Amino acid sequence: MNKVDYKKEYKHLYQPGRAFEVVDVPEMNFLMIDGHGDPNTSSDYSQAVSALYSLAYTIKFMVKKELGVDYGVMPLEGLWWAEDMNVFLQGDKDAWEWTMMIMQPEMVTAEIVRRALDQARKKKPLPELEKIRFEPFHEGLAVQILYTGPYSDEAETLKKMHHEFIPQNGFEMRGKHHEIYLNDPSRTAPEKLKTVLRQPVRRKDADGS
Repeated sequence: MNKVDYKKEYKHLYQPGRAFEVVDVPEMNFLMIDGHGDPNTSSDYSQAVSALYSLAYTIKFMVKKELGVDYGVMPLEGLWWAEDMNVFLQGDKDAWEWTMMIMQPEMVTAEIVRRALDQARKKKPLPELEKIRFEPFHEGLAVQILYTGPYSDEAETLKKMHHEFIPQNGFEMRGKHHEIYLNDPSRTAPEKLKTVLRQPVRRKDADGS
């Protein structure tokens, strides 16, 4: 049995340092599901996450049985955005749009996902399973940091990232705010939660535009 730890394989992306750093994120495949609203109060959010994990674990055990590769299911990730990106600094969670996702190893194909989806439906027919898609995501150049603490206290770190580190280092923001959740919030004290905060960026033109 071949065992793979993808968090170590992609250590620079899933175990970053506690200082802002610039990374180039390669294209990877994900299970994805979209939604809207406050993740703390939205039933759509909790149901979406449950469906993602249900399918991700079904795929894991299918790969282990059929391909002889054992790996840990990757952490939950989220892309977050809104018409006015300042809502993230203001804490207006009802205005948030989100895509929750879980990275899949290279050996996971669309055919495996399709068959795993059939199995997951039979085992536990969650309606949100039908909303999950499997597709590549290429984030490219980004700024990231490992944040420790409650999700509700991220704003100060994000302000420093958005308004200090990014412009001071010749970048400007693009794309969607990205978070990777390294702990289970139901089993971890808020002050010990570890989250990768990531913001896609592009280099400003030489003339500053």
